Amino acid sequence: MRFELFVALRYLFSRRKQTFIYIISIMSILGVALGVGALVVVLGVYNGLTTDMRDKILGANAHAIVLSHVPSAFETHTDVLHQVRIVPGVTGATPFIYTEVMLSGGGGVKGVVLRGIDPHSAADVLSMLKQISTGSVQALMREGAPGIIIGEELAKRLGLGLGSRVNLLSPSGQKTASGYAPRIRPFEVAGMFKTGMFEYDSSLAFVTLAAARDVLGLPEHYISGIELTVADLFKADQISLDVAKALGSPFYVRSWMEMNANLFAALKLEKIGMFILLAMVVLIGSFSIVATLVMLVMEKTRDIAIMMSMGATSGMIRRIFMLQGSIIGLIGTLLGYAFGLSLGWLLKRYQFIKLPENVYTLDHLPISISPGDVLIIGVSAMALCFLATLYPARQASRLQPAEALRYE
Repeated sequence: MRFELFVALRYLFSRRKQTFIYIISIMSILGVALGVGALVVVLGVYNGLTTDMRDKILGANAHAIVLSHVPSAFETHTDVLHQVRIVPGVTGATPFIYTEVMLSGGGGVKGVVLRGIDPHSAADVLSMLKQISTGSVQALMREGAPGIIIGEELAKRLGLGLGSRVNLLSPSGQKTASGYAPRIRPFEVAGMFKTGMFEYDSSLAFVTLAAARDVLGLPEHYISGIELTVADLFKADQISLDVAKALGSPFYVRSWMEMNANLFAALKLEKIGMFILLAMVVLIGSFSIVATLVMLVMEKTRDIAIMMSMGATSGMIRRIFMLQGSIIGLIGTLLGYAFGLSLGWLLKRYQFIKLPENVYTLDHLPISISPGDVLIIGVSAMALCFLATLYPARQASRLQPAEALRYE
């Protein structure tokens, strides 16, 4: 064991006459531990909420969509869907029609976002269609009145249930002798979904492509675009560029990152703000380390002078106190890890903190602790604790042995 480490451990763990310094050392360790533990838990909860929101958004939307500057381009380019599917990294693709209509039922009228889908391939792209609480996607192709899938919140608002009859009113209308009249088509509720996001559950509806064309009065092969999924969620931007390059003009591709850039940029900014705020707790603990070391230098003045008179250099004295402060920071960081990771595991395992479902997108507090975040927290805490040792260690190394021993 090196001389500096031996003396640092001796000063830290041996009994001292000054009990007050012990108390401050313990407070320093607890301050660092509390800050580290709070950072681990809070950032874990943030990651859990962000991941849950992202999964819900991508459950109702694809990873990327292919659109065209020319509305009729998909009708004249019949092989677009095949070209998209063969691009490396693309795992699924399905055509869609997107519009806004009015839905009327027994309980009133509500504006909804209507999405025409292909029941055979849509479930491979939109994960929410695999988790329909009532009914099924295949029921859209029922005989008689065409089927429609709506959100549970919309069903509650209009008093609808499985098998209820509703009407869709298209604003595009149809020409009559007295002018334009809204195009109205009857539908039957074939299923209901619940994503946990009120915006989707209260204003989103699915029908088949043929039914959407009929309501809107569109040509037989018309589609709004193509939705696609990719193998790596976080490479959607690059794969979107590959798809756009393969298709060429007049087609273009937008990824989920681009379409939700503002939302996730705001969430990232909040994460940085929370990190800085909670890092202040660690900073308070590091200030306590400064106080501990300053008082220890004052207590050990004679010891320092004796070591220097026996050949210890200024660098060795400086390293003794830097090591002591770093050890305090290391113990505090490890205790903080133990506290934060244990609490995070308990929250994830037992879900004992419940959330109101009508306010949040889920009924419990989610947590997802990232190894990268844990590493950054530990490095930041240790860096602050190390910086806190510089001034006391410098003052100790500048001590003059003759001056310190003059009155001993």
